[in-house]
Amino acid sequence: MNKGIDRRTVKRGLLPYLFMALIILGVFYVFNVMNQDVKVLTYNEFIEKLDGGKVKELEIVTRGNAYTYEARGSLKGYDESESFFVRLPLSDSVMKKLVKASEEQDFKFTTSPDPDSSSLLLIVVNVLPIVILIGGAFWLFNRQMAGNKSSMDFGKSKARLNSDSNKVTFKDVAGLKEEKEEVKELIDFLKNPKKFQKLGARIPKGVLLFGPPGTGKTLLAKAVAGEADVPFYFISGSDFVELFVGVGASRVRDMFQQAKRNAPCLIFIDEIDAVGRQRGTGLGGGHDEREQTLNQLLTEMDGFGANEGIIIIAATNRPDVLDPALLRPGRFDRQVTVNLPDVRGREEILTVHAKNKILAEGITLANLAKRTPGFSGADLENLLNEAALLAVRRDKNEITMSEVDEATDRVLMGPAKTSHKYSENDRKLVAYHEAGHAVIGLKLVHANDVQKVTIIPRGSAGGYNMMVPSEEKLCSTKSDLLEEITGLLGGRTAEEVIFGEITTGAHNDFEKATKIARAMVTEYGMSDLGPLQFEQQEGSVFLGRDYNKSQHFSNEVANEIDMEMRKIINDCHKNATDIIKKNQDLLKLIADALLEYETLTKEQIDYLVENKKMPDLDDETSLENMSITKLRELAKEKGIKNYSKMSKAELLKELDV
Repeated sequence: MNKGIDRRTVKRGLLPYLFMALIILGVFYVFNVMNQDVKVLTYNEFIEKLDGGKVKELEIVTRGNAYTYEARGSLKGYDESESFFVRLPLSDSVMKKLVKASEEQDFKFTTSPDPDSSSLLLIVVNVLPIVILIGGAFWLFNRQMAGNKSSMDFGKSKARLNSDSNKVTFKDVAGLKEEKEEVKELIDFLKNPKKFQKLGARIPKGVLLFGPPGTGKTLLAKAVAGEADVPFYFISGSDFVELFVGVGASRVRDMFQQAKRNAPCLIFIDEIDAVGRQRGTGLGGGHDEREQTLNQLLTEMDGFGANEGIIIIAATNRPDVLDPALLRPGRFDRQVTVNLPDVRGREEILTVHAKNKILAEGITLANLAKRTPGFSGADLENLLNEAALLAVRRDKNEITMSEVDEATDRVLMGPAKTSHKYSENDRKLVAYHEAGHAVIGLKLVHANDVQKVTIIPRGSAGGYNMMVPSEEKLCSTKSDLLEEITGLLGGRTAEEVIFGEITTGAHNDFEKATKIARAMVTEYGMSDLGPLQFEQQEGSVFLGRDYNKSQHFSNEVANEIDMEMRKIINDCHKNATDIIKKNQDLLKLIADALLEYETLTKEQIDYLVENKKMPDLDDETSLENMSITKLRELAKEKGIKNYSKMSKAELLKELDV
């Protein structure tokens, strides 16, 4: 038997089986009693049978507090399941007659003590069942409570205290230089509140962190608690809201009571928009539980003293839906925007997450940071993790640029669809489509740099063109937006010029181009309609972002907006057509290289544009660097079937790469 098994656990496991055994025995006992055929005889009938010598067996039960004997037995001719019962007068003459008859007729005659005369048996029969029922109910209740300890404390706070083992400091937070400066004085206050009290300064009671998902809002709050070395309570906004009205408010009160006992301390509420949405009536009416919880939170924040040492940090992705009362002075006094990192911040974030990764010599984090604009800190961490997983899957000892490229594609577009089969005509269409994007990007001055072009299908796209800005800008000019639209239309334009036909492959390009053109006209004032704003990037708190959008212009202006959008798109399409027609040789060169190699990097494209051919490979034996034509020749030599119909990824898999 395993020594690690708890005896109490074994006993608790055996109790249900013991109860089941008792029930089964009771059922068998009742079944046997019900199957017995008992005939009740009168005293005269019994005497008649006794005198006739028909008694086969007789048992007398003596009753001390009654005036009769209870007798039971069987008669000659009875079956084993048949018996009789009779009451006999309590007298010596009757007993002598029975003894004499048993001696003369030689039948079995016995007597037994009265069960009711035993006090112990009386207790067992009458008291024990009640004790068993009460004990069983108590055991079941305790077991239910042990399985759900929180069933009776649903009004208690669910805020959890962060342990020292998970301590985070500012060294673990990269790329948020300005944001860390904003919250540093909170740390100074938690460490030395008297310094602020001396000058009469009032430290903010609450700090609201808002920004896109994955930018490090939660990590920054943990770092504040870690730097201040104070208790850190963290809870999600959804942990307050329950089915029953008033439970959330009770949890808020309990959370602040715990915080006051451990002051100075820090409370972090993640996703506060779950409980802090604007109060009022929406499409489906109010929400009493959430509104009461919010009211209690507002009261507690404005109720405790300024020097109690309790600071609340909250995070959300939707500051536009928060109740205005949360954002007034005295509650969340300070609001800190945590934006996506710039190129320098991305390099710092990659440095933090690359500490436990083995990178090849050819990988520089600065170049990787330049190739990942728009990535959040969580995206960058996921990128390096995906690259590490790919390196392990390929049995490599270090992470090479091949894994980083594949990981980037996975994060942006999803895994490659190597099993997807499409014809050579489809491959040619996709190749010229993506080559059209690349040509526009190469020829326009303000266009983004072409980093990678591939015709390997990923997600819902048959191929894609990775283009990043040459330098990150705070604002975009009208020329930048027009050239971005022109670049988006390059794929469709290449199809029209080369094949004289159009396909459905550019629907996502049109979606992006139309959105940019509409924003230029209705939001940025970049059209002949003048510097007017007709629409705003806002959404209804209760009805969704676009369901309740109001129109602040007439139908005539709406028609002019449509005309201006069409003019922008048509001008960009004409410009893209002129560029593609003037550079058909470059278009064919890139498309042929895509059909041959399926994927082209920035370095290969630059060499191809300058030298009109692909660069010579340093390592011709590297299968990953070979073109698809050479891989098919190698597969033919090794006798691989259907090699001519395989993609490059499938050929590498068959060749054990």
